[in-house]
Amino acid sequence: MSRYEPDQLKAALRSGLLCFPVTHATPDLRFDEKAYQAHLEWLASYGPAGMTAAGGTGEFFALTLAEAAQVIRAAVRVAPRGTAIMGAAGYGTATAVEMARDVERAGADGLFLLPPYLTEIDQEGLVEHVRRVCAATSLGVLVYHRAQARFTAESVARLAEECPNLVAFKDGIGDLDLISRLAATVGDRLVYVDGLPTSEINASAYLAAGAATYSSAIFNFLPGWAMEFHAAVRAADRDEVARRLRDFVVPFLGIRDRRPGYAVSIVKAGMRAVGRPAGPVRPPLTDLTGPEYDQLAALIGRATVEPPN
Repeated sequence: MSRYEPDQLKAALRSGLLCFPVTHATPDLRFDEKAYQAHLEWLASYGPAGMTAAGGTGEFFALTLAEAAQVIRAAVRVAPRGTAIMGAAGYGTATAVEMARDVERAGADGLFLLPPYLTEIDQEGLVEHVRRVCAATSLGVLVYHRAQARFTAESVARLAEECPNLVAFKDGIGDLDLISRLAATVGDRLVYVDGLPTSEINASAYLAAGAATYSSAIFNFLPGWAMEFHAAVRAADRDEVARRLRDFVVPFLGIRDRRPGYAVSIVKAGMRAVGRPAGPVRPPLTDLTGPEYDQLAALIGRATVEPPN
């Protein structure tokens, strides 16, 4: 049973930094449950507002439905007090509905709805997709604006009116205009989240546009650094934000952007660099090359962080 009603989840998401943990893998690409749970407990000690099991950084797209169900249950079993645990759903509407129901059965606190799979869709179809998933669960739902799921402001307004348990909208496209429009029209009915890969690079701009928070993949391997950066963004400390962007985030992006899919691969490489390995990425992703890993490890070594526990 969820610990959060939709309004409580909405308040939790608004309250602080969000994290999408990686999904640990053994060398033969099986789910490493023990290591995954230890990772979530370590991350929780830094006080994120919410964590999503088997989300994008957690390689949702590479997991079987049975594995996704196993991951959310592993997360729920170590769910910390004060941190909302969300499960993920996606693919076609019927599959997403079944996944949403299973996430609720698992005892998660909310649902992260990823885009439909493959086919082109118009706004009517997209609205109906979200409507059916929201109707299938009593959990609060965070919907992802990315890939095939490209919403207009009018569609989001309709869904906010028709789906009481839709509580948040996450932009993974970079559509600041849309976030500004939604903040001005739909307003506090939804929580707006910056969900671009390596959100730190855009976090200040999103907060100025009306977003309440952002999701941090860097939090996986530098949680102390990530919380300090988040505090600087919330305090509008431009000098500190600029310094951290210059010294860490921009060179980090230089490595990340070398190949498609590295937004996940670089996070797992970062965990290896701090002594908390999470195993390889799953196909169709590829791991960093040796020289790229060495560059990342040197960059992390120059960052001011607490040693891993």
